[in-house]
Amino acid sequence: MRPARTPGPAPAARSAVPAALLALVALAGLTACVGGPSLEHRGAITASPGNSRDLSVGSAGFTESELLAQMYAALLHQAGYHAGILTVGNRELYEPALESGQIDVVPEYAATLADWLNAKEHGPKAAPVASPDLGTTMAALRRLATPRGLTVLPAGRAVDQNAFAVSAGYAAEHHLRTLSDLGRARLPVRLAAGDECVQRPFCAPGLRKTYGIDVTAVDPKGVGTTPAKQAVQNGQDQMVLTTSTDATLDQFGLVVLDDDKKLQNADYVVPVVNRARAGSARPAAALNRLNTVLTTADLANLNEQVDSWRRLPADVAHNYLVSKGLLRQQ
Repeated sequence: MRPARTPGPAPAARSAVPAALLALVALAGLTACVGGPSLEHRGAITASPGNSRDLSVGSAGFTESELLAQMYAALLHQAGYHAGILTVGNRELYEPALESGQIDVVPEYAATLADWLNAKEHGPKAAPVASPDLGTTMAALRRLATPRGLTVLPAGRAVDQNAFAVSAGYAAEHHLRTLSDLGRARLPVRLAAGDECVQRPFCAPGLRKTYGIDVTAVDPKGVGTTPAKQAVQNGQDQMVLTTSTDATLDQFGLVVLDDDKKLQNADYVVPVVNRARAGSARPAAALNRLNTVLTTADLANLNEQVDSWRRLPADVAHNYLVSKGLLRQQ
């Protein structure tokens, strides 16, 4: 999702990156995607943890990633680093840039990155290595990340994973609290989701296999989009695929059904760093401070402030850190 570095002055975490620089960043990311560290050089890459004073924090460009990147950069700046933020569009670009040291720190999701690295290493048909168990997932992720020169820091308390919601009225009518309840109800369910849900094991196939839910069709309206939620609100569809940090469900009269059989993997938020540039104890200590306080509910609320209240991610992130005593008021 993104590359290069722009060391910043004081509140570097709260400054925007010029569009021209982003274009250069994207180009650098494409180069890194083709190149990147080769297998024969990985021993040198993982040799010793570094502590560069100028660090670049990558953001994937969606609200939650931007918020996390802003918080990472602010904490690093307070710890004495020059920390700039670079935004790149997808993991195919930013992960190779992280390996090559064009970016140094990125907020990631444990299960998603573990399976992505596994597919990169062993091919797209490789069996998944992530699981609903965080310990198992983190062990697999570190096993795959370390040879690539990456250090995976401890996971925090916040998790962003698939969630399935129905209308509050529908839930009350059929006495639904969990996905197991929906399976036992034997109700035909039209699911509003992304079109990939048809074949993803944690979406329609998993709902059928794990819970016995009668998914009759997937309405391709996207993951957690307004049209998808409206389709469930007005009864066109019965359930919507969203995420556990979606704070707008109340606005549509929707409630999440509990994933009581743990269909979804452990997609906890984890900072991932380039070992040679930011793998020492000091940046880890700065980033780990966020893990002690940030919860899934907090993350949902921060997303809502940006997406619904139209506040700037930098301001929302700054105010949150100050409110939790992690950042000095400026």
